Amino acid sequence: MSSFFDQSTDQSRVKAAIVANYFWAWAKVIISVAKKGRDRRIAYIDLFAGPGPYTDGTLSTPLLILERAIADPDLREMLVTVFNDCNSDHSRTLETAIAALPGIGTLRYKPRVQNYEVGDDIVKQFEQMSFVPTLFFVDPWGYKGLSLRLIDSVLKDWGCDCIFFFNYNRINMGLPNDAVDEHMDCLFGKERADALRESLKGLVPAERETAIVEELSQAIRDLGGKYVLPFCFLNDQGTRTSHYLIFVSKHIRGYEIMKEVMAKQSSKADQQVPSFSYCPADRKYKLLFELTRPLDDLQEMLLDAFAGRSLTMRQVFDAHHVGRPFLAKNYKAVLAQLELAGKIVADPPAAKRRPGTFGDSVRVTFPAR
Repeated sequence: MSSFFDQSTDQSRVKAAIVANYFWAWAKVIISVAKKGRDRRIAYIDLFAGPGPYTDGTLSTPLLILERAIADPDLREMLVTVFNDCNSDHSRTLETAIAALPGIGTLRYKPRVQNYEVGDDIVKQFEQMSFVPTLFFVDPWGYKGLSLRLIDSVLKDWGCDCIFFFNYNRINMGLPNDAVDEHMDCLFGKERADALRESLKGLVPAERETAIVEELSQAIRDLGGKYVLPFCFLNDQGTRTSHYLIFVSKHIRGYEIMKEVMAKQSSKADQQVPSFSYCPADRKYKLLFELTRPLDDLQEMLLDAFAGRSLTMRQVFDAHHVGRPFLAKNYKAVLAQLELAGKIVADPPAAKRRPGTFGDSVRVTFPAR
């Protein structure tokens, strides 16, 4: 495990970028609300923070977060940060790296570095606490410490979102392994884990992956984490999944923000529809990935879903995009295509709008089917 932090990989850089970029966008939204309350603090908590920089000099997520905070006047005054790692060597190294950041002394709240094992004790503590708006990042080496109770304990308060690392390879191997039943039961819930173990028998690898990720997502939704968005990381050859980064929020605004963040880090996009995955091989074999036409599919989906109805573009987007890979710009492009083809009526029509635009307030009337 110590060699893991020797040199950053493409996947680790993408993971850090997703977390740091979401934190920035989330903080700007939350700050505007927090300023109106009595407690103006917001927080970032990383439960498996690691040692700070990689030995090749690349900054890890904690240092990227703190650099953003130092550079922003609001965050300097409002952000509370807690970084935990059960490895005492890592926590000491991280503490030293934080102290060396230029401008670290300008933060109103000094970053706190802790050295605790993540388990039942921390979960019980979190369950009894009331959190200020907090972004939690949970990035365990394997799966020890990650549980439904932990996710539930950090999502319960307003403005709290969670991003966690889901080691698919380890969990896929762990589900049929009696020796780690307790860990799997904590992650999926006992009944769901038992049902999943049974349903996985005889499934091919792609079906196993779909079933495992879907069951985890549904377990989180059952807790109240209404919006779940997985981002898949593949190996260097693009032949198998290694892990997921999974985002959970109770608010659709957070889901929309993270969708845009993950879209920008996706290594491929078909017809400008992001894959929500990262694979180093995509850079080498781009021509292989223009095999589907997702926007063509979206045209028919919208004509079916909204037949006989009249809605604004924004209402169409809000009602349809959750659980699908499409971004707002994809809906606008498809609606413009449908209007040009005479398959929908838009108000105001294209002739009265700025060329190439399809605003949120444009009203769309779909024909009955």
